[in-house]
Amino acid sequence: MIKLKKTPSTKEEIDNILNPIVKKWFYSRFEAYSLPQLFGVMEIHSRNNVLVSAPTGATKTLTGFLSVLNELIDSSEKNILEDRVYCVYLSPLKALSEDIKVNLVEPLKEMEAIAGKNLNIRVAVRTGDTPSSERAKMLKTPPHILITTPENLAIMLSSSKFMEHLRNVEWCIVDEVHALAENKRGVHLSLSLERLNALSSHMTRVGLSATIAPLEDVAQYLAGYENGKPRPCKIVDVQFIKKMDLKVLSPVADLVDMEHSVMHHAMYTLMDKMIQEHKTTLIFTNTRSATERVVHHLKEKFPKNYAENIGAHHGSLSKTLRHSLEQRLREGKLKVVVCSTSLELGIDIGYIDLVVCLGSPKSVARTLQRIGRSGHRLHDTTKGRIIVLDRDDLVECAVLLKSAVDRKIDKIHIPANALDVLAQQIDGIAIADKIHINELFKLVKQSYCYKDLDKKDFMEVIDYLSGKYISLEDRHIYAKIWYDEATGMIGRRGKMGRVIYMTNIGTIPEETAVVVKVGEQAVGTIEEAFLEKLRPGDIFVLGGQVYQFKFSRGMVAQVSASANRPPTVPSWFSEMLPLSFDLALEIGRFRRLMSERFCLNKSKEEILLFINNFLYVDQNAANSIYEYFFEQFNYATIPSHSRIVVEHTHTEMGKYVVFHSLYGRRVNDCLSRAVAFAIARTEHRDVEIGINDNGFYIASQKPINVMKAFKLLKSTELRKIMNMAIDKTEILKRRFRHCAMRALMILRQYKGHTKRVGRQQVASQILINAVKRISPDFSILKEARREVLEDLMDIENTRLVLEGIEQKKIQLEEIHTSMPSPFAFNLVIQGYTDVMKIEDKIGFVRRMHKNILAKLSTKKGIDKEALREFDYHEEWNKIVKKAEEQKDEEKEKLKQQAWNLKMVPIFARQEIVELIDGKDEASERLVDAVHKYKKEIEKDWPEEVKKFVFEKVGI
Repeated sequence: MIKLKKTPSTKEEIDNILNPIVKKWFYSRFEAYSLPQLFGVMEIHSRNNVLVSAPTGATKTLTGFLSVLNELIDSSEKNILEDRVYCVYLSPLKALSEDIKVNLVEPLKEMEAIAGKNLNIRVAVRTGDTPSSERAKMLKTPPHILITTPENLAIMLSSSKFMEHLRNVEWCIVDEVHALAENKRGVHLSLSLERLNALSSHMTRVGLSATIAPLEDVAQYLAGYENGKPRPCKIVDVQFIKKMDLKVLSPVADLVDMEHSVMHHAMYTLMDKMIQEHKTTLIFTNTRSATERVVHHLKEKFPKNYAENIGAHHGSLSKTLRHSLEQRLREGKLKVVVCSTSLELGIDIGYIDLVVCLGSPKSVARTLQRIGRSGHRLHDTTKGRIIVLDRDDLVECAVLLKSAVDRKIDKIHIPANALDVLAQQIDGIAIADKIHINELFKLVKQSYCYKDLDKKDFMEVIDYLSGKYISLEDRHIYAKIWYDEATGMIGRRGKMGRVIYMTNIGTIPEETAVVVKVGEQAVGTIEEAFLEKLRPGDIFVLGGQVYQFKFSRGMVAQVSASANRPPTVPSWFSEMLPLSFDLALEIGRFRRLMSERFCLNKSKEEILLFINNFLYVDQNAANSIYEYFFEQFNYATIPSHSRIVVEHTHTEMGKYVVFHSLYGRRVNDCLSRAVAFAIARTEHRDVEIGINDNGFYIASQKPINVMKAFKLLKSTELRKIMNMAIDKTEILKRRFRHCAMRALMILRQYKGHTKRVGRQQVASQILINAVKRISPDFSILKEARREVLEDLMDIENTRLVLEGIEQKKIQLEEIHTSMPSPFAFNLVIQGYTDVMKIEDKIGFVRRMHKNILAKLSTKKGIDKEALREFDYHEEWNKIVKKAEEQKDEEKEKLKQQAWNLKMVPIFARQEIVELIDGKDEASERLVDAVHKYKKEIEKDWPEEVKKFVFEKVGI
């Protein structure tokens, strides 16, 4: 039974349960109990499962540990403290584990000083970085509080020696639940919690989470199920206890008719002003490249303000650099840190008094998690600013902010019935001990993620693991477990079983750069996540050049360089976070409210008053929103969550059918692929697809009946259509490799050797054909499809959209325009503008906008030239011509030679090209490698590249 705790405990109630030592320590550090403590401490003390949802800096961690420390000190005082693990603390980050150790060891020392004696309470961290000597110590003398990661918990649960120390765990604290529950690490953890529960049936589960919804689902995820019913769990919801100071800012009054240089300067001036007015500022961007760019521009524009007091933090940096930056931030040596997503979690980075988001964070929960890093102390105000440079972004962020203030948090997606994770965990269970198949199925069904698992799917995983498919042995895939059908017992198989499991455990896939080649010539690299998005015939930009994708093999993508069309997939596409479905609906509702007011002929003053009352925006922003909607309404019509506008338009490059379906990119990815598949089946023609959060387009140079194909889609048949639509795609090939690795079909580590990602992908592509021959629904292939459609895309909400159309709850309205409407601008031109410099892109949009205004009005100031039809083809040719004129032939030749260096790792080739393109200095890793292989370089490399690299590394 999941219950929301509505009334806090009293100060006296908590005082009464605390040991005098703990009480004296607490009041020496804090004036009073925080709200999370008043709600949570007694529940944990009473051994109730509890989920505490509160903002960063609201004392969640101390809430989780106060009762635990209290009971351990009590037991120590009474001399009944045993040599076993009492509490397991789980964190998704190794760095967070170290923070917690420090934050526990210090208070324990202070409590020992108060007690005047050694309390002998041991705290230890076990992660992948823990030395074997430390692990051996833990086996001999287990810690009372064990701090670890989900992967290491699974390893310990399969270690016969360590399992004994986990037999009577009293508490399990899961930190940062919001970061785990929405991915396969969380699925893996949910099964580990059930395995731990089987050893410690009376264990209390404590979940600590930042802003998240729906809390009931997350509480069920934490507590699991018993006999088909949710285990009891109390919810402590204090997500909004801190005061919030939130604003959307635009650096300029007009977001369209403004020179790029003016807008660029205004944005950095605004940023610098805010940074100087605050002690420490954290800036979030949405991509790693933007992170580096912001740091560079701040240093360049304001050299007196930024030197050693600014830093970039993202996943591509080395661990040493990240840790160094985090330490300087804690010590107050940094004025500003710019990061992508790497500082969203609650790692201790000291005090921050302002968070700035550049562009939309794409979900309410993520916005509150990011902005929650400011005002880290309990009674401080959370202060956040979102800077927008685009009208779509402005509307999105304004509605996002309203949803945040109104506490409308987007729903989390928790993956269900992941068969690859199930296979890995069953192998771990079999390694630990023999188990009856019915008992195993019952254990698995106790996990929230597997509560609806079908027995047939479960048995197919057992069949794979027990070696039923003999043909897989030809691909060196052997049985992991034995299964005796007569007795129903399952156990470990093979001498190497334990080693293989321990060295290949985990759910995070390895990814590497994909080399792009024209024939045998390498021209650059792209990320795997970008390759996933490509279909044969797609056009993309790499290193300023335009290429057409043909096919991929392993980690090589073959392209042709003869593309003379604008890109169909923008180069930044794979880096951008998708808009959440719930926030998309809120924006759609706002659009409908605006449309109603325009339809009722409300005056500009009345509509501006509505915008100011409804949203939290300043006058400039309100005016920009009004103008945007005014232009769309008068030129075309305003789409909303309950009205999909299908806009037929054309350019000289072909016909476009734009679906204004503001449901987020995950839904639009699914919907667009289904439409394209229907067209391919009915008209035997491949079409070009473009998608973003606000909609998608289908483009073709020849006439096609898109609406006929769209109307063939039925909500009940959607999964079948999508399974066929993704069958031979890059996305399925890549995801199958990830799933095969989680299911231990492809091993990263074997007999001391590591299989490179490229080799893994080649093995995966051979393997996918082998399993299709066994069954088109082979369990791990079935899981790869499920992951693509449910986790990566959003097939369930896509089905609901189609259902809404079928039930007439969502209208379909077709319109015809001579050029794309204002709401279609960003979608249709995203390919065109990908090859432009930012100032050219803004000029391009301004000319389109001017043309729209000319069509709407004959006001003075609009010249006759503006009335001329906008010629996309002409503009595209201008862009290509300009790029050709600006190309540096010597530089291009040098880059070509660098990409084609033999026996040189990808990272080194990539960095040499970045240095040729103007990167300031070489990394330590490259410098060390060049010095180490100096003789080979002198002998084998082309003279120009050799000379350039030696100069850069100082040889």
